[in-house]
Amino acid sequence: MEIAYVLVTSEIAHEMDVMRELLKLDFVKEAKGTFGVYDIFVKIEANSSKEIEDIVTKQIRKTKHVLSTTTLPIIPEQD
Repeated sequence: MEIAYVLVTSEIAHEMDVMRELLKLDFVKEAKGTFGVYDIFVKIEANSSKEIEDIVTKQIRKTKHVLSTTTLPIIPEQD
């Protein structure tokens, strides 16, 4: 199992809308609002790093009101 954290920046005043949509995605295990540069902290779990890449590029980034993402993949040996 691969794990990654995604830092999401959304349009102002749409943070809750984005969070609700992200939580509907199968591979999203957690989503929390944050203060600062990023608006939402998302944990995703998938079977491979390729699957994580697909989730971020084809689902999370295409979610309405998402402006940008930064993906932090976990090093399996340090999990």
